[in-house]
Amino acid sequence: MPTSALLSIRPEFAEAILEGRKTYELRRRLFARDDVTRILVYASSPVQRVVGEFSVEKILAMEPRKLWAVTSSGAAVQRRLFDSYFEDRQVGYAIKVGKVRRYGHPMTLKESCGLERPPQSFCYLRPKGD
Repeated sequence: MPTSALLSIRPEFAEAILEGRKTYELRRRLFARDDVTRILVYASSPVQRVVGEFSVEKILAMEPRKLWAVTSSGAAVQRRLFDSYFEDRQVGYAIKVGKVRRYGHPMTLKESCGLERPPQSFCYLRPKGD
């Protein structure tokens, strides 16, 4: 059964995803599950709202130097920030952003997911009705 995840993303990167300028979401750590097909985008402080969602087109896992070569045009970060983010990591991850949907009314975590606090990095979401 397909799974959704909620990702905490800095507001400038969340906006870049929603505008289509960021086509890869970079992560140092990623899901243990391989059935995540939808990502809800939580724009962290100061926005603190779920602002939209996107489908997962694919997930890349590779040595950071190779990951930069593949994702640099769609990562929406400078090389210096990329290198700092993946420093001391043997593997880096990139989620290829698929179809994007911006919410007309950004929601609190309580409204959208029933959560009190945002996840440090991500959390899985239960399907409605579970």
